Amino acid sequence: MERVMNYDPARHNSYPDETIKKVLKTVKNIALVGFSSNQSRPSFFVTKYLIERGYTLYPINPGLAGQDFFGARVYASLADVPGPIDMVDIFRNSEAAEEITNEALKLFPVPKVIWMQLGVRNDKAAEKAEAQGLTVIMNRCPKIEFGRFSGEIGWSGVNTGLISSKKPVMADKGFQKRGM
Repeated sequence: MERVMNYDPARHNSYPDETIKKVLKTVKNIALVGFSSNQSRPSFFVTKYLIERGYTLYPINPGLAGQDFFGARVYASLADVPGPIDMVDIFRNSEAAEEITNEALKLFPVPKVIWMQLGVRNDKAAEKAEAQGLTVIMNRCPKIEFGRFSGEIGWSGVNTGLISSKKPVMADKGFQKRGM
């Protein structure tokens, strides 16, 4: 991981596709902070989607701690997760992102990635994480990015801007589920 000494907020206005692909291909264990049991909430279906794509998810919500969703146990905090976390996906508001990032930086081992969902951006949190060598992605959704790079999103008629002659990698199970 590259430590960033001179923080430049403009570098988070866009990300190279290769950076996002690398994150999605290398992380396996994701803590999703702000999980909701409400089926109409994005955090609910992003959790389900990522589990179906082979990621190990640790939903974080103190009010739901101890319950299971999609075979994944919900934890009250990042510190309660029993195993290593590769990526912290923040489904809370921008103001909460700094506190969550601080909590993530206290973990051992420290996660490799802090990912802030669509509409979530906290440059102070990003600066702290990057100073410790973490990769930071803000204002993006891993579900959308996975779908874009796997070609799955194309099934919906959405133009991904990706053209390839390669046969898509199919996921282990499910209809029209692709891997990366």
